[in-house]
This record gives sequence, C-alpha cells and structure tokens, in this order.
Amino acid sequence: MRFKCITAMSTLALAIATGACNRTAEDTRDAAAKAESKVADQAAEIARQRNDDVARLNERVAQIERDYAEKNAELASGKRTATASLREEVQEDVANVKTAVANLGTTTADNWWEREEEAIRRTADDVAADAKRFSSTFAEAAPEAIGPSSATAPFASRRDAFVAQLRGRVKTFEHALEGVKAKGTRETELDDTRARVKKLSEDLDKLAAASPEDWWSVARTRVTEYVDRVEASVKRLNDNTPKS
Repeated sequence: MRFKCITAMSTLALAIATGACNRTAEDTRDAAAKAESKVADQAAEIARQRNDDVARLNERVAQIERDYAEKNAELASGKRTATASLREEVQEDVANVKTAVANLGTTTADNWWEREEEAIRRTADDVAADAKRFSSTFAEAAPEAIGPSSATAPFASRRDAFVAQLRGRVKTFEHALEGVKAKGTRETELDDTRARVKKLSEDLDKLAAASPEDWWSVARTRVTEYVDRVEASVKRLNDNTPKS
C-alpha cells in the first residue's frame, strides 16, 4: 500500500513538472511571438511615415509645377522678364526635383550613400558651372578619383574621403567668387551662387558626421531642401518687369 502511494505521488509530481515545462515553453513562444509582432509593427510604422514624407513632397512638387506654368506664361506674355540663365536653371530644376522625390521613394539603407554621393557631386558640378560663368579666370582641376577600392572600404573611410574631396572643390568656388561684382538680376544670381557654395559647405559638415543609421534622415533632408530651393526659385522667376 505504501509502495502504491509512493508511485502515485511520483506520477503526480512528474505530471506537474511536465505541465510546468510545457507552460514555460508556451510562455517562451508567446513572448517571442509578441516581440516579433512588435518589431513588425514598428517597421510598418516607420515605412508608413516614410511613405507619408514622400507623399507630402510629391504634393509640393505638383504645386511647384503649377506655379512654374503660371510664371512661365507671364514671361511668355512679356509682362515679366527673367534672364536666360535663370529661366534655364529653373526649368532644369523643376524637371529634376520630381525625379529627386521619386528616387527618395526607392532609397534604401543599401543604396542611400551612392545616391548621396551622386547628388552632391551633381550639385558641385552645377555650382562650378555658375562660378565659371561669373569668374572668367576660374579653372577647376579634374577631381581626383577616390579610388577603385572605395566601394568596399569601411563606411567611415569612404565618407571621409568623399567629404575631403568635395571640401577641396568648395574652396576653389569660394576663391573664384572673391571680389566678383554684378548689378541687377545678375547680382541676384551671383548672390544665389554664393549662397549655394555656403550651403554645400554646410551640407558637407553635416555629412562628415553621418552614420549608416542616419540614412533616411540624410536623404529626406537633402531632397526636402532641394524642393525648398526650387520652390523659392519659381516664386521669384517673374520678379522683374520689362524696362519701358
């Protein structure tokens, strides 16, 4: 009888232990599932916010295109005037800003740096063309290649080499525009060019401290500021009245 009691108690203890193990395993699975669900929800929210960012920029671009069409019609009628260089620049920017926003929508943590490099180089090339237009003595040496191994170099090394190269170009722009004077609409364009040189320098300072985790913030800020600049350019496209 005593043996039967011991056996029953052992069986009960084993059952309790087995149940506890099962509950522990279920609790672990539940915790893991909740953690995965939380991560998925956070990722979905981040994606939604990024899509909203792009949507808002697309709305602004659509308004820019409408404003540009209106301003361009005034210029065509002769009621307002603008220099040929300004009209050409604004026309190009209005076309490019739409592409910039579209590219932002497909920017990822894997391709953001290549796109950042490309965009900043393009900006530097545009500024170089303007500097040459205002300074007949301006001559820029061909930029040195960063190196064939840069694509596989650690991010910080690649970033620092790129920033250093572009800072060198900025210094040549600043030197070229020193002492340059202009009047009327040409003076406004000269001031714009100097402002772009300053902005490029500031952007490089920020980029020098960027990390891979900053990719969306860096890309979004660059495109947003480009939209801001194009918007402002369109608004002043018809500032001048023809001389009587």
